[in-house]
Amino acid sequence: METMTAERTEVGELPGQLPPGQLPDEKGYFGEYGGAYLPPPLVEEMNKITESYHQIKDSVEFKEELKRLNRDYTGRPSPVYHAKSLSAKVGGAQIYFKREDLNHTGAHKINHCLGEALLAKHMGKKKVIAETGAGQHGVALTTAAALLDMECEIHMGEVDIAKEHPNVIRMKILGAKVVPVTFGLRTLKEAVDSAFMAYMQDPVTQFYAIGSVVGPHPFPMMVRDFQQIVGEEAKDQFLAKTGKLPDHLVACVGGGSNAIGLFTAFLEDKEVQIHGVEPAGKGFKDGEHAATLKLGKPGIIHGFKCYLLQDEKGEPSPVHSIASGLDYPGVGPQHSYLKDIKRVKYETINDVEAIEAFSIMSKTEGIIPALETSHAIAYAIKLASKLGPKETILVNLSGRGDKDIDFIAENYGDVIGID
Repeated sequence: METMTAERTEVGELPGQLPPGQLPDEKGYFGEYGGAYLPPPLVEEMNKITESYHQIKDSVEFKEELKRLNRDYTGRPSPVYHAKSLSAKVGGAQIYFKREDLNHTGAHKINHCLGEALLAKHMGKKKVIAETGAGQHGVALTTAAALLDMECEIHMGEVDIAKEHPNVIRMKILGAKVVPVTFGLRTLKEAVDSAFMAYMQDPVTQFYAIGSVVGPHPFPMMVRDFQQIVGEEAKDQFLAKTGKLPDHLVACVGGGSNAIGLFTAFLEDKEVQIHGVEPAGKGFKDGEHAATLKLGKPGIIHGFKCYLLQDEKGEPSPVHSIASGLDYPGVGPQHSYLKDIKRVKYETINDVEAIEAFSIMSKTEGIIPALETSHAIAYAIKLASKLGPKETILVNLSGRGDKDIDFIAENYGDVIGID
């Protein structure tokens, strides 16, 4: 497929010197990552999205409407919670959670879905279309579409449809057309491919509401901007609760929207150590993990440049994670940049460790976390045990695990001790 390659502009920032409004550059690059690699028919439409976003993002009317929906519809601000029982069980540092699981629809995804749907409505679009892995983005976008009286079409791999059946039913109840994706591995990458092909059929009346900080410019910037409310709230809340900033931040990373949402407000605070957690899956054999930042190399996927797990031909490699929302061979371009400048340290957690953390969190704090979030919890538990009792860890509890319980009960009931 013929592509348009955006020219790269060097940004030249130093580690820790990343004002949220400074990146990306005008062409959508975070250092060498990002940009817009598009077939010619889409260039004009993507430019219209960029122009429209810049027109409305600072308008009083748009900001007030989004603020009202965040407060009265989503339930923001979500609280910061001190997990005293888990901290005592683990020993070492004190663990806190930013409770994005308490948002309407059960995850952080509603933050950018409301923003994207409002933008689509402003542009006169009739329909929103998207991919989903775990189903959380699909549920959140379908919810926003129902609220704003828009059509909604969600593409989802057959494997994930089986794993995340409760979210599939939610989407259908909310009025979405759910399109099963039957080719390839039938998971998240293929869902993106399928949604993109459907969007290409009519980019004029449809709006592709990308579900993470990935894709061509302006989506990594735009989704980041809508998600950064997480970190802005958390920073004020943590200061009010403890009198200081957290020593460590932890969030899971697939595409990376929940992580960027938490991290952005703290990037200039050099005393705060930041950890992104990727899925090691079944181990570091080809096709058995999705540890993109650990084992990938720069490449192009879905219209942007990032670290990418790829084969010898440069094609995206098969990936795996027990968490459907993390099994993507690429990653957000800003995460790629933050890795290179060493502002964020990217770690891995495997399937078994994630299941163990899911069980510990459920039985210790009475909170059932999403399998995606369980990766961050597992790493926070490891980290806490190595630190002193005066140190603190703030974890983005990015989603609740209602969607995962049938899958876990059927496949891991013996592991977590249920009949």
